[in-house]
Amino acid sequence: MSELPRGATVRRDAGLYGYERALRRAGIEPVAGVDEAGRGACAGPLVAGACILPGGRAGVVPGLADSKLLTERARERAYDQVVRRATAWSVVVVSQEECDRLGMHVANVEALRRAVALLDVRPAYVLTDGFPVDGIGVPGLAMWKGDRVAACISAASVLAKVTRDRIMCDLDGDWPAYDFKTHKGYITDEHTAALTRHGPSPVHRMRFVNVRRAAGLEPVPPVQNGRDHHEEETP
Repeated sequence: MSELPRGATVRRDAGLYGYERALRRAGIEPVAGVDEAGRGACAGPLVAGACILPGGRAGVVPGLADSKLLTERARERAYDQVVRRATAWSVVVVSQEECDRLGMHVANVEALRRAVALLDVRPAYVLTDGFPVDGIGVPGLAMWKGDRVAACISAASVLAKVTRDRIMCDLDGDWPAYDFKTHKGYITDEHTAALTRHGPSPVHRMRFVNVRRAAGLEPVPPVQNGRDHHEEETP
């Protein structure tokens, strides 16, 4: 769907909880939000979260926002509050091997589907961040920057991000040469240097061009405008 169902309207100043309130006024509940973390990383798993928050004050999570806008400590506090307050929540971890096998977009959609399916409470409506997710069995709305405008998506983003960050810190203990605890598997100059020096680890995603270059499977292109373009995933 590209718009809210009939009877549900949201004022511009409705705030982070406006979409859920509008849907409840239209008689549509419970409402779940889903989001992922790690799609753009070239190492480690993809993690998806799903969350249903209760209505009223019980569902207002102190400090909740898009997980990317929060500090690590603030995310951890928000995570604890989401887990405590949620009517239902779930987290799905998709390994780097499955990401390589499916491709990132397909893996992303599959992870979001699984997260919704794992909720203990079946939602009547699902809000997704960025693009629609079919195959979830209920109507929904894809929202541009949904993790910044809908509380349930923000809560799902926190669940996914905190879970994935913890996994990457654990992987840092197994593969300390790559400093996963700092960059969480995303592409940074330090990560690129470690890849060049040591080659890919078993937890790197081989579909990413920079990883394939480090493994000697792709040619190194000339530098353009001071840097090369190594972030893209191969088809």
